[in-house]
Amino acid sequence: MQPENITAKSLTDDASTDCGCAPTASEQRRLWPAMNRRTALGLGILGVAAFSAVGVATNGFSTPAFAADYPSWDDVVAAKSNEAAKQAEITRIQELIAGLEADVAAKKQIAQQLADEFYVAQQAYFDAALRADQLQQQADEQAAAAVDAANKAGRVAAQLYRNGGDDTSLELFFAGSAAGADDLLARLGTMDKLVQRNQDVYAQAVTARDSAQSLSDQAAVQRAERDRLQKVAEEKMVAAQKAADEAQAALDAQNAKRGELEAQLAALQDATAATVAQYEEGERVRKEQERLRREEEARRAKEEADRLAQQNQGGGGGGGGGGGGGSVVGSGWARPSSGWRSSGYGARTVQCGNSYCSSGFHYGVDLAAGCGAGIYAAAGGRVVYAGGNGGYGNYIKIDHGGGIGTGYAHIRPGGIFVGVGQWVGAGQLIASEGNTGNSFGCHLHFETYVNNYPVNPIDFMGARGISV
Repeated sequence: MQPENITAKSLTDDASTDCGCAPTASEQRRLWPAMNRRTALGLGILGVAAFSAVGVATNGFSTPAFAADYPSWDDVVAAKSNEAAKQAEITRIQELIAGLEADVAAKKQIAQQLADEFYVAQQAYFDAALRADQLQQQADEQAAAAVDAANKAGRVAAQLYRNGGDDTSLELFFAGSAAGADDLLARLGTMDKLVQRNQDVYAQAVTARDSAQSLSDQAAVQRAERDRLQKVAEEKMVAAQKAADEAQAALDAQNAKRGELEAQLAALQDATAATVAQYEEGERVRKEQERLRREEEARRAKEEADRLAQQNQGGGGGGGGGGGGGSVVGSGWARPSSGWRSSGYGARTVQCGNSYCSSGFHYGVDLAAGCGAGIYAAAGGRVVYAGGNGGYGNYIKIDHGGGIGTGYAHIRPGGIFVGVGQWVGAGQLIASEGNTGNSFGCHLHFETYVNNYPVNPIDFMGARGISV
């Protein structure tokens, strides 16, 4: 039962008759639980050491939730009746507040670290996949060159033998009976006259064949590395999302408890005639004001979303000039931004700022509509990532099914409007444009994926009736 109207005067009167000795045994059990390592960690006394140990033991994948035995207002009332108990409760609450702050800071730091690791792993996978494709393309080109050179050598050999008066059936033999470059070169290698009189043509064919095989082998090795790095990137994405969720949960816990803890601390430290009941009422009012504030923020966010949606209605948008952000076309796809294309896909000149340089290969297109402009889902799908991603800043990835995905980067702080696991529709407002990560100005960096590998969004979206 909670006493009513405990004033500073009544507390002073109690103190005048109190011997000043320690609390009773029952008060000790309530106010000071047995102190062990678990309790100390919960109170934040070992907060710094705990964070260091967590970072090593978990390798950044997760951290234990901050656990604490929060005081009730009955505890505060009981503590105020005894000076020693009051001081102990003040210390306890101060340590709880510090523990909440340390927990949030530690989880934010881990989330940032894992977001950076996700970005590095993702870019390494992109680079490896690009290199594998380039090697295979070169191998295919050399294989075609080998076939062309072998056919040329065969035609030359046939001409040589015909001019020399030998069996004219050799021309038919070289004209098309060989299965490929290897077969034809093997036959040509037995022809002494060819080796003697047309060595260069034969050597070109052999060189092209060997180069094609070498490049093909290199491409196979690079594909294996690509697949390995893809798994690493996927693991890093999951770990980064989990860390971001834990950091947000810690922040929510702090926001939920800190106000009450500070009110309880003020009640214990206050020497005026204010009652605990008044402080408790003040905390109730604060919570109500916080609820109204969140409702107002939600209302403003909805109004902003409606404004952006109305602003970008009216369709199509062609070329690289923008327009039609969020408008869905017949294919079921939508332009993700109304911005103009400020950078295309592919190799580009490296640009350097104060603290970083751009990449030499751009895996998406940049669409610049202005800070705070709407970002829209390019198609219906499920959000598989929403959070920090190193150089991409705040980033969203959507899985559209069938191996197709899209990515949205450089979202402004607080500009992610969807959560992981949420289903979004084509053209739905999911974020707003910003300048986070490695960015030289507000824009959307938009990527399209086939089997998790980025492909040219200009071609990909163009095939679906959207110009970016």
